[in-house]
Amino acid sequence: MERTLANFIQALRNAEVRVSPAETLDAVTTVELVGYTDRQFLKDSLALVLPKTADEKAAFDMCFDQFFRFEEMRRGGEGQDGQNQGEAGGEESDQEGGAPGEGEGGAGGSAETTDAKASGRRKAKGKPKRRPNNLMDEAEEEEDLGPGEMTEPGSALGKLLMSNSRVELSVQMAQAGEAVNVREIQIFTQKGLYARRMMDAMGLQELNQEISDLGESRAVPARRLGQELKRRRDWLREEVRDYVERQFLLHADVSGKRLREELLRKVKLSNVEHRSFRLIQEIVYKMAKRLATMHSRRKKVFKRGALNLPRTLRNNMAYDGAIFDLHWKSVKIDRPRVFAICDVSGSVANYARFMLMFLYSLEEVMPKVRSFAFSSDLAEVTQLFERNSLEDAISKTLHEYSGGSTDYGQALLDFRRNCLDDVDNRTTIIILGDARNNYGENRQEILKEMYDRAKRVIWLNPESRSAWNVGDSVMRTYSPYCHQVEECNSLMHLERVVGNLLKQAGA
Repeated sequence: MERTLANFIQALRNAEVRVSPAETLDAVTTVELVGYTDRQFLKDSLALVLPKTADEKAAFDMCFDQFFRFEEMRRGGEGQDGQNQGEAGGEESDQEGGAPGEGEGGAGGSAETTDAKASGRRKAKGKPKRRPNNLMDEAEEEEDLGPGEMTEPGSALGKLLMSNSRVELSVQMAQAGEAVNVREIQIFTQKGLYARRMMDAMGLQELNQEISDLGESRAVPARRLGQELKRRRDWLREEVRDYVERQFLLHADVSGKRLREELLRKVKLSNVEHRSFRLIQEIVYKMAKRLATMHSRRKKVFKRGALNLPRTLRNNMAYDGAIFDLHWKSVKIDRPRVFAICDVSGSVANYARFMLMFLYSLEEVMPKVRSFAFSSDLAEVTQLFERNSLEDAISKTLHEYSGGSTDYGQALLDFRRNCLDDVDNRTTIIILGDARNNYGENRQEILKEMYDRAKRVIWLNPESRSAWNVGDSVMRTYSPYCHQVEECNSLMHLERVVGNLLKQAGA
């Protein structure tokens, strides 16, 4: 009990909630009186002795919800087993609430039998290894076996992944985090190290061996199971990395605002808590100001740089070959014309929020931004930004257009009907979305028309590349009609994309 409370107070201090030793003792006394049985009662009780200011109370609420998150996860996960299979395999369309396995703070455990583990080991010993485990992630083309009968998994982790249990998966992830002391992570670059340790603690080696054995089987159900386990293993690896990111945000010793800003530039925007939005807005404005300073000179450069030799010779012909009048190559930096088309459904809303904030913060060098939002029907929201402050316009956009089932085909159809005629060879179109189309019509021929008309079509996908083309994702269909396709899920990615856009405008 004391260890749990000490970890929680350390998380509060990292969230800039000042907790003195005396207040720590008060918290210990409070927990001894109220216990951990009633979560809300515990939260209300600790809120009386730990936070003091309004900002600290808001930080306390977010930190408590994040730290003691497993009970909410358990209640939210019950009754959803029917959906988990698609989620675990990355096949659930347009997940607004996230994939299973988001719970973090639990202390329970799943009782996997030792017989299953022993049988998995005997199976591994019975066949020679043809490939080492560290090569199991190689990208190789496999025959698509399609849906159908599958054999039963033998490894403990394989059974867990195929059981579609959010609760058990979150418990195992929390236990693996405790086993590798993930709370001791100190720097962001250790994320991959701790993620690998957690995967090993959950039984990755045994799972890799099982996938290898299934891939060498002649039975179609066995090979089909191997393909499914491989997909779910890749999904689990991404979930574990997200878990480590959240634990880093919660427990790492973040000293100083500068280090925190550098951290928030790299963290996935989907993992950022709401209490950090204000700081992220400040970071966005700083990044935008820096880019604006670098690219704000819209002028021709004379009398310096590279000599324009043909023009110099031509203009000095009257002097019988003597060079009196030098001419230099002129560089014109022009302002790009940008159409921003944002999927604002729940799964990508935060990404759309900060991309729009980024673009409109660059009004000095990017004044011609037209914004469009959709979840199904597409609407232009440029006037919202003209009539309201930036923060209010973004909030209204997300509030008014984030409902409904995502339909990229309908959004592209609306764009062609309303404003495709305005696209020309000076226009850059930025599309932000995960390309999960709920198995609707893709309308890729409209994207091809946009590709043919525009200077550049850039697609920014907030999902990791391993999740593209899985389930209802249609990135494979849309990619040929984009000049640039990027994974973009952090402020650092956004800064790179917008910076390259401004460089190309000045080329």
